[in-house]
Amino acid sequence: MKNLTMKTTAFLVALVMMAATFTGCKSGPKDDAIKAAVETALLANPHIAGAAVVVEKGVATLSGQVPDDATKADIDKTVAAIPGVKSVVNNIAVVADTPSVAVAATDMLTNAVKDATKDFPTVTATVNDGVITLKGEIQKTNLQKLMMALNALKPKKIDNSQLVIK
Repeated sequence: MKNLTMKTTAFLVALVMMAATFTGCKSGPKDDAIKAAVETALLANPHIAGAAVVVEKGVATLSGQVPDDATKADIDKTVAAIPGVKSVVNNIAVVADTPSVAVAATDMLTNAVKDATKDFPTVTATVNDGVITLKGEIQKTNLQKLMMALNALKPKKIDNSQLVIK
Protein backbone atom coordinates (compact mmCIF):
# COMPACT_ATOMS: atom_id res chain seq x y z
CA MET A 1 0.00 0.00 0.00
CA LYS A 2 2.85 2.35 0.87
CA ASN A 3 4.46 1.53 -2.48
CA LEU A 4 1.23 2.43 -4.33
CA THR A 5 0.95 5.76 -2.48
CA MET A 6 4.55 6.65 -3.34
CA LYS A 7 3.97 5.80 -7.01
CA THR A 8 0.79 7.90 -7.07
CA THR A 9 2.57 10.83 -5.39
CA ALA A 10 5.49 10.60 -7.81
CA PHE A 11 3.06 10.50 -10.74
CA LEU A 12 1.19 13.57 -9.47
CA VAL A 13 4.44 15.50 -8.90
CA ALA A 14 5.58 14.66 -12.45
CA LEU A 15 2.18 15.71 -13.81
CA VAL A 16 2.32 19.06 -11.97
CA MET A 17 5.88 19.69 -13.24
CA MET A 18 4.84 18.96 -16.83
CA ALA A 19 1.84 21.27 -16.52
CA ALA A 20 4.05 24.04 -15.15
CA THR A 21 6.53 23.57 -18.02
CA PHE A 22 3.83 23.74 -20.70
CA THR A 23 2.17 26.75 -19.08
CA GLY A 24 5.52 28.56 -18.92
CA CYS A 25 5.98 28.18 -22.68
CA LYS A 26 2.70 29.96 -23.38
CA SER A 27 3.42 33.07 -21.33
CA GLY A 28 4.24 35.44 -24.24
CA PRO A 29 2.93 36.02 -27.75
CA LYS A 30 4.02 33.63 -30.48
CA ASP A 31 6.53 34.78 -33.11
CA ASP A 32 3.84 34.77 -35.84
CA ALA A 33 1.63 37.10 -33.81
CA ILE A 34 4.58 39.40 -33.09
CA LYS A 35 5.51 39.44 -36.78
CA ALA A 36 1.94 40.37 -37.74
CA ALA A 37 1.95 43.21 -35.19
CA VAL A 38 5.30 44.51 -36.47
CA GLU A 39 4.12 44.40 -40.11
CA THR A 40 0.94 46.30 -39.16
CA ALA A 41 3.01 48.95 -37.39
CA LEU A 42 5.34 49.30 -40.39
CA LEU A 43 2.42 49.71 -42.80
CA ALA A 44 1.41 52.78 -40.81
CA ASN A 45 4.72 54.46 -41.77
CA PRO A 46 4.58 55.76 -45.38
CA HIS A 47 8.36 56.24 -45.58
CA ILE A 48 9.29 52.56 -45.46
CA ALA A 49 9.07 50.62 -48.68
CA GLY A 50 9.37 46.88 -48.98
CA ALA A 51 10.32 46.19 -45.38
CA ALA A 52 10.95 42.60 -44.46
CA VAL A 53 10.44 41.31 -40.92
CA VAL A 54 11.65 38.09 -39.39
CA VAL A 55 10.78 37.23 -35.79
CA GLU A 56 12.52 34.41 -33.97
CA LYS A 57 12.13 33.84 -30.25
CA GLY A 58 10.88 37.40 -29.81
CA VAL A 59 13.80 39.01 -31.68
CA ALA A 60 12.54 41.15 -34.58
CA THR A 61 14.99 41.53 -37.46
CA LEU A 62 14.12 44.34 -39.87
CA SER A 63 15.40 45.03 -43.38
CA GLY A 64 14.42 47.49 -46.09
CA GLN A 65 15.08 51.12 -47.00
CA VAL A 66 14.14 54.50 -45.52
CA PRO A 67 14.99 58.04 -46.66
CA ASP A 68 16.68 59.24 -43.43
CA ASP A 69 18.13 58.32 -40.02
CA ALA A 70 15.17 59.80 -38.14
CA THR A 71 12.75 57.42 -39.86
CA LYS A 72 15.04 54.47 -39.11
CA ALA A 73 15.19 55.44 -35.42
CA ASP A 74 11.41 55.93 -35.32
CA ILE A 75 10.81 52.46 -36.75
CA ASP A 76 13.27 50.95 -34.28
CA LYS A 77 11.44 52.60 -31.35
CA THR A 78 8.00 51.60 -32.69
CA VAL A 79 8.94 47.94 -33.12
CA ALA A 80 10.63 47.75 -29.72
CA ALA A 81 7.39 48.92 -28.08
CA ILE A 82 5.34 46.04 -29.53
CA PRO A 83 4.37 43.48 -26.85
CA GLY A 84 6.44 40.32 -27.12
CA VAL A 85 9.41 41.93 -28.90
CA LYS A 86 12.46 41.17 -26.76
CA SER A 87 14.94 43.02 -28.98
CA VAL A 88 15.24 44.59 -32.42
CA VAL A 89 17.94 44.00 -35.02
CA ASN A 90 17.54 46.97 -37.35
CA ASN A 91 19.21 46.23 -40.70
CA ILE A 92 17.25 48.95 -42.49
CA ALA A 93 19.40 50.97 -44.91
CA VAL A 94 19.18 54.74 -45.17
CA VAL A 95 18.95 55.67 -48.85
CA ALA A 96 18.41 59.35 -49.61
CA ASP A 97 15.95 60.20 -52.36
CA THR A 98 17.87 61.46 -55.38
CA PRO A 99 16.25 62.64 -58.56
CA SER A 100 16.88 60.34 -61.46
CA VAL A 101 19.23 62.10 -63.85
CA ALA A 102 18.96 59.28 -66.38
CA VAL A 103 15.20 59.74 -66.66
CA ALA A 104 15.57 63.48 -67.17
CA ALA A 105 18.24 62.89 -69.84
CA THR A 106 16.00 60.34 -71.57
CA ASP A 107 13.10 62.80 -71.55
CA MET A 108 15.29 65.50 -73.06
CA LEU A 109 16.57 63.12 -75.72
CA THR A 110 13.02 61.94 -76.49
CA ASN A 111 11.87 65.52 -77.03
CA ALA A 112 14.88 66.28 -79.23
CA VAL A 113 14.27 63.12 -81.31
CA LYS A 114 10.62 64.10 -81.81
CA ASP A 115 11.77 67.48 -83.04
CA ALA A 116 14.38 65.93 -85.37
CA THR A 117 11.91 63.47 -86.91
CA LYS A 118 8.98 65.87 -87.34
CA ASP A 119 9.89 66.43 -91.01
CA PHE A 120 9.73 62.66 -91.67
CA PRO A 121 6.10 61.61 -91.05
CA THR A 122 6.63 57.99 -92.17
CA VAL A 123 9.35 57.47 -89.55
CA THR A 124 8.65 56.77 -85.88
CA ALA A 125 11.39 56.94 -83.29
CA THR A 126 11.54 55.68 -79.72
CA VAL A 127 14.19 56.32 -77.08
CA ASN A 128 15.10 53.76 -74.45
CA ASP A 129 18.14 54.19 -72.23
CA GLY A 130 19.84 56.53 -74.68
CA VAL A 131 19.27 54.27 -77.72
CA ILE A 132 17.16 55.65 -80.57
CA THR A 133 15.16 53.01 -82.46
CA LEU A 134 13.78 53.98 -85.87
CA LYS A 135 10.80 52.28 -87.54
CA GLY A 136 8.80 52.95 -90.67
CA GLU A 137 9.86 54.00 -94.16
CA ILE A 138 12.17 56.69 -95.50
CA GLN A 139 13.44 57.72 -98.91
CA LYS A 140 17.14 57.02 -99.46
CA THR A 141 17.71 60.71 -100.23
CA ASN A 142 16.31 61.73 -96.81
CA LEU A 143 18.14 59.09 -94.76
CA GLN A 144 21.42 61.03 -94.57
CA LYS A 145 19.64 64.20 -93.41
CA LEU A 146 17.77 62.28 -90.66
CA MET A 147 20.88 60.42 -89.47
CA MET A 148 22.90 63.67 -89.27
CA ALA A 149 20.16 65.30 -87.19
CA LEU A 150 19.97 62.31 -84.83
CA ASN A 151 23.76 61.90 -84.52
CA ALA A 152 23.98 65.56 -83.49
CA LEU A 153 21.93 64.62 -80.39
CA LYS A 154 24.77 62.28 -79.29
CA PRO A 155 22.72 59.18 -78.39
CA LYS A 156 24.39 55.97 -77.24
CA LYS A 157 23.27 54.27 -80.43
CA ILE A 158 20.90 54.67 -83.36
CA ASP A 159 19.16 51.43 -84.35
CA ASN A 160 17.76 51.72 -87.87
CA SER A 161 17.48 47.97 -88.52
CA GLN A 162 13.66 48.24 -88.52
CA LEU A 163 13.66 51.17 -90.94
CA VAL A 164 12.73 50.43 -94.56
CA ILE A 165 14.81 52.48 -96.98
CA LYS A 166 13.23 53.10 -100.43
